[in-house]
Amino acid sequence: MKKSILTKREKEVFDLLILNKTTTEIASILAISEKTVRNHISNVMQKLGVKGRASAVVELLKLGEVSL
Repeated sequence: MKKSILTKREKEVFDLLILNKTTTEIASILAISEKTVRNHISNVMQKLGVKGRASAVVELLKLGEVSL
C-alpha cells in the first residue's frame, strides 16, 4: 500500500468536503475549531501546490487519495 500524502485528519476533512460539508459543519463533525479545519485545507493545498479547495479536491482524486 502506498504512503498517503495526507494525514489521517486531512483525509477526514477532505472526505467531508467532497460530501459538500461547510467548514462549520466539518468542525462540528470532527469536534475541532473552524480555524483548524481551514489550516488542514491550507496545508493540503500547499502540499499539492494548488490554489483553492476545488483544485485540491481534483488533484486528490487524480492521486487516488480521496474518492467520490
